[in-house]
Amino acid sequence: MSLCRPSCVFHFAAWLSIVTLSSALAQQPAPDNTKVNARDRAPSQPTADQQSNDRSDVSITRDIRRAIVKDKALSTAAHNVKIITRQGQVTLKGPVRSDAEKQAVEATATRIAGAGHVKSDVSVTDSSATATKRRAKPKA
Repeated sequence: MSLCRPSCVFHFAAWLSIVTLSSALAQQPAPDNTKVNARDRAPSQPTADQQSNDRSDVSITRDIRRAIVKDKALSTAAHNVKIITRQGQVTLKGPVRSDAEKQAVEATATRIAGAGHVKSDVSVTDSSATATKRRAKPKA
């Protein structure tokens, strides 16, 4: 005669996986955006809320955003770069995964807004540290 039914084993396994997952999440460090936030707080730096509502500025921003999002070779980070247009001058801000993505985003904005009308504050994040997996140590 069994003391525990299969449903009891299932509930215990579910509880154990939840406890393990919450423990693993609690050990991850919080992201530190302090330097980026300090830079963006500077009065001389344009922020997304300073986007002009002028029809031509909105059109430029919209066209750049559509072109960037349409490029499926770009990462989600590149798709989410901030695009701020004021008086025909475009500022790009945010992280991307590689120099190639940075160049692609800048080239797209320049093609649409025109040469000399794009300022890039796009940064490349070091994704190599998060992309590499830990290798298991061989058993002796």
